[in-house]
Formats: sequence, structure tokens, C-alpha cells
Amino acid sequence: MTAITQNSAPQPGTSFKDLFTPKIVTVLREGYDASALRADLIAGLTVAIVALPLSMAIAIASGASPAQGLYTAAIGGFIVSLLGGSRFQIGGPAGAFIVLVASIVHQHGMDGLFLATIMAGFMLMAIGFFRLGTYIKFIPFPVTVGFTVGIAALILTSQLKDLLGLTVIGPEPLEFAEKIPALWEVRDTANMAAIGLSVGTIAVIAALQRFKPSLPGMLIAVTGGAIAAGWFGLPVETIGSKFGGIPSSLPVPALPVITTAKVIEMLPSAFALALLGAIESLLSAVVADGMTGRRHRSNCELVAQGAANIVSPLFGGICVTGTIARTATNIRAGARSPFAGVLHAIFILVFIVVAAPLASFIPLASLAGVLVMVAWNMIEKEAFVSLLKASRGDLVVLLTTLGLTIFRDLTEAIVIGFALGSVMFIHRMSNATTVAAHIPLVPDDQADDDERTQQPFEADLAHDPAIAVYRIRGAFFFGAAASLGAAFDNLADQKRALILDFAQVPLVDSTGAQTIEGFARKVAKSGVTLYISGASREVERDLKANGILPPLVCYEESVAAAVLSARETINASKTAS
Repeated sequence: MTAITQNSAPQPGTSFKDLFTPKIVTVLREGYDASALRADLIAGLTVAIVALPLSMAIAIASGASPAQGLYTAAIGGFIVSLLGGSRFQIGGPAGAFIVLVASIVHQHGMDGLFLATIMAGFMLMAIGFFRLGTYIKFIPFPVTVGFTVGIAALILTSQLKDLLGLTVIGPEPLEFAEKIPALWEVRDTANMAAIGLSVGTIAVIAALQRFKPSLPGMLIAVTGGAIAAGWFGLPVETIGSKFGGIPSSLPVPALPVITTAKVIEMLPSAFALALLGAIESLLSAVVADGMTGRRHRSNCELVAQGAANIVSPLFGGICVTGTIARTATNIRAGARSPFAGVLHAIFILVFIVVAAPLASFIPLASLAGVLVMVAWNMIEKEAFVSLLKASRGDLVVLLTTLGLTIFRDLTEAIVIGFALGSVMFIHRMSNATTVAAHIPLVPDDQADDDERTQQPFEADLAHDPAIAVYRIRGAFFFGAAASLGAAFDNLADQKRALILDFAQVPLVDSTGAQTIEGFARKVAKSGVTLYISGASREVERDLKANGILPPLVCYEESVAAAVLSARETINASKTAS
């Protein structure tokens, strides 16, 4: 058990009604004016422009039609924003699902995917209503990084055929170990025009992301590819030649075939979709919180994701989740509320009705280039490198999850990665007990008159308007990181300096370190200096290995030293101003 303590009053519990009230209702209660609507209109249009080529590319890579990607973004995105627990989440088809969805379509057909998605929707709603969303955050950080990198690698290999314009006789193998040799055998069929379009698309997107990030790079690159293919009459495959274009209306709602035998058959696939959807959507919501300083309601968000996955297949859509890239775009475009997500869905629907025939000219090579950039941006490169340098246990969990994701199965990778992470943590706890026996892994109850172990009460700090001291007690690991992350979000933001006393922390894993890093970056944006005091040599080493370095945080030997340093910094800034 890990605890964070400071003199504070107990917080009242949250009622069921408050917990599941959509954020859009909260926004309306706070007051929603014309300026907020204008900001949401601009943000919604910006995200829709990004989502158009991305939704089609993800759907094609998943074994669906480009129209189904647009249906998913319009219907699913609308419901996620209308009912969700995040102010900024954008729902739609996600790159993380490509491999899983393609496998389901290959084995069970599109009707099987529809049924599995609906079943996953009910599972997500159940997880939310039973308030189990918090436990999703217990997945160790090396596991999330490992499967994200693995998914990115699988997305890249899934696009090699269209990137190079290869001609494959018969169905293309889905398994990584079979796909690469199969594509190598047909390497002589490579189409130079397709290669030129895909390379050009990647170059344009990368250049605009670097030098003009405010422009819709993906849409510009795909539009340029379509114009080039048509103008020069390039012999490349397009949406029109492969799929016959996109209908200019939504399909009539219809249920898939549902039988007891089919439901039982699709249970493993539904569970995999629900698990990945929960992880992906909550990760996206956490990223949004980090960018804005707001807090989402995870269980309400899962209920909304579940509802979106139940409705989307009725209109021919595929599975829906929160999308990190589009959510980040929404925030950077100035979104104020969930209305931006609702408007983004409406804009996509307008495109379907008004301009769908134009999509027929888009080359598949350009869409493959879009997905290559999606895969590249998915990889948490700094986190991956830091984990390679971290503890041996984190490295084992990372590489095991990565290998299982690529060569076995995503669900298997997550489950085994979680189990392995737990075993590695138990091993580290036993070592920590030996190395730092004076620090209990689980703090014991102590008598109030035990002067040897009690921290002295510092009255001047308790009333200091500029400095707050928080003492963390116990192992800071992935099982405690979620609850402590929530506690960090509630820390006073009126201070000039925050001191985290690690004197009673025997060890910290990479998940706990990431929680500290996220908190440090958040308070730094508010001009607050964060100090870590009393950390043992091993704990400080692990924190620094995970990127928690000065000037992001300041390390001091004790609380007293940290307080002295903080007061000197505060006085110096007052003198300078």
C-alpha cells in the first residue's frame, strides 16, 4: 500500500449520478457562450479534415471499405463526444485496432466483426457501470509501450504491399512471420509510380508536421497524391478502382446475424476488442488531461465508448475508440468542450453527403503513406529508449510484450506482460527489503508517542502560502500509480514550490516514474518548482533513468534542504521582478 499524506480535510464521495454525467452536460451547466461555440466550430472542422483521410486509411488496412471508416468516425465520434467523460476526446477508428480487426474479418467475415464489436460495446458499458475503469490504469508502463511499438511495427508491415505497389496472387498473409517472406517473393512486381506517391506522401506529411504543423498535412498530401495520379495518368490502384467509390449517404441500420453459437464463437474477439478499446480510450483521455490540466471521468468515458461500439456496427461502421492523435489535434486547435467532437462528426457526415465521389480518385499508395506516419507517431520513442536503459525487469517486460504483440497475439501480450510485470515487481520488492531494510514496503501502524519514527510537525510549513510538502510512503509501483496520479491532480496549485518526500519510498518502477514525470510537467506549466527529497540512491537512479532530470525536478537530500532551496528560489524571483 502506498500513501501520500499532507494535512487536508477528507474529500466527499462522488454520487453515481455525478460520476456518469456526460461532460457535455457539465459544460452546459457551467455556461456555454458564442465564443466557445466559435472555438469548437474551428476545432471540429480542423479535426474533421485530419480524420477524413485517416479514417479511410485505417478502414482499408483493417480489411473494411473506406466508407466504413467514415461511418465509424461520424457515428462513433458523435456518440463518444455526446456521452463521454472527457471534454476533448475524439472517437473514431484507431490505428491500434488495425491488426486485430483485420484478423477478425479474415477469420469470421464482416458480419462476425459487427457482432464482436457490439458484444465488446456491452462489455465496455459493464466495465464502466461497475466502476472497473480505474483498474485499466494498473497496466505497467513497459506493457503499454511494448504493445504500442509492436502495433506500430505491424501497421507498417501491413502497408508494404500498397506502399510498393506489389501484386500478390491470392489473399495476403496476415501473420508477420508469413507476410514478410510472401511479399519478398513478389518483390519484382513493385510499381515505381506507387512507390513515388507513397514516398511523396510521407515526405509532405513529415515536412508539414515539422515546419507548418498548423496545416492539415495528411489531407494536403493525400489530395496532392490524387491530383498527381490523375494528372499524369499513373497506373496505380485507387479507392475507386478497388472499392467502387464511397456512397453519398449512410446505410440503413441493420443487425448482424445473432445466434447462440455465433456469440460463443465471437467471445474471445469481443473480449480482445473491449480490452484494447478500454486501454486505448483511457490512454487518450489521460493524454488530453495532461495537455489541458482537466480531469476526465474514466468510467463515464468507457460507458460512452461502449454505446458507440454498439451503434456503429448497425450503420456498417467498425470498432470505435478514443484516438490520441485526433484528440491532441482537437486540443491544439482550441477546442473548449465536447461540442468540438460532435461538430467534427457532423462535418464528416456532410463530407459523405456532399463530396464522397471525390474520394474515388485517392491512390491507395497515398493512404499507405498516411498510415506509415501514423505508425511512426504511435511509437513513444523517448519512453522506449528510456526503458531500454531502465531496470532489467522493465526491459524484460518491454521486450516480451513487444515480441508477443508482433509474433503472437495482442491480448496474450497484454495479459502475459501484466503477469510478468507483477512477478518482476515482487522480485524487486524482495531485493529492496534486503538492500533497504530500514524502509518498510508497507508502512506499519505507529503510535502517536513513538518519537523515533514519527515525522515532526512543521507548523510554519503547514501555513506556508508558497510551499507544500507531501510525503509518499511505500513502494511506488504500477498498482499504486493510478491512485497516486489522481491524488497528484488534486494537489494545491496555488503554491510556488511542491516538495515530494521520498524518504520512505523503497523502490519506484517505470510506471510510477512516468506518473511523477507527468505531474512534474503539469506543475512546470503553472510555474511551480517540483523538488524530490530524501530519495535513496537506487530510487533516484531509477527516476533519472526514466527522464526525471533537472531542471524538470530538483533533487535534495532532505525536506529541510528542499525547503531552504525553494525559499531561496522564491525570494530570488521576487527580487528579480
